[in-house]
Amino acid sequence: MTFPLPEGLPSARGVPAGSPVMWYADKMPYARLLDVWTRAQRQQDTTGLRPILCHADDDHPRSLDLAEIAAVDLEPAMEQAWHDDRRRRLAWRAEPSAPPEIPEDLAEFVEPWEDDPGPPFDRWPGLAPATLSSGVDPDEAARAAFTHVLEEAGETSLGLVRAARSADVPAVIGWRAEAPLPLLCALLRSWEDRFGARVLAAIGSTLYVSVANPPRDRRQADRIALEHLLTTADNIVDDPPTPFPEYAASLVDAPLWRFWWD
Repeated sequence: MTFPLPEGLPSARGVPAGSPVMWYADKMPYARLLDVWTRAQRQQDTTGLRPILCHADDDHPRSLDLAEIAAVDLEPAMEQAWHDDRRRRLAWRAEPSAPPEIPEDLAEFVEPWEDDPGPPFDRWPGLAPATLSSGVDPDEAARAAFTHVLEEAGETSLGLVRAARSADVPAVIGWRAEAPLPLLCALLRSWEDRFGARVLAAIGSTLYVSVANPPRDRRQADRIALEHLLTTADNIVDDPPTPFPEYAASLVDAPLWRFWWD
């Protein structure tokens, strides 16, 4: 496969060698990486290469067949995931586990976790409706959010991935995490359509997603937060166990979503 790379890029290598699915840049300083990512992102519709921030630590990624994503019937799959999650929650409420014992000398330093009431739904509410457009182009929103990702990310590399859409990038690069990848990528495709989402980074087990049209009120945020919960991401499920209402409130007008799986 030949990559029509944008001009002015630093030294790099195709991964895997011989039949690359992506192009990996050498490490770059912050300002250089921001400039290269931005220029590559502006040219992505011409080159067919979508930029992503990632760790260049896998020389033999195995791409997920995109047919597996297309085969996901998203609404029934998410409804089944909701039923499974609700059964677990009801079982836990019936027989809650004992709180962990805290040594007496540490008790004053440990704040008790709040009880999580969970999602405020006793029946499947359906996928969240699309948010009215903010008037911001999704790719422009991605460029604005990328600066914040870069500040958090630490030492990473730039990947350029041949993908028709941003949502497919984790599948194409064979991203390794405990996430249910076919379902997650199907959901990312849907978030692209409903909320102008773009995948910006897959660093270790953490995924960063920009959002051009985030929820504007708590009612919609509750439904979007439920979709986030059903990805099984550990930062939403139990690391730390942020109460669902607090997590949902944090999504209102939030231009960047983060997920990680331990």
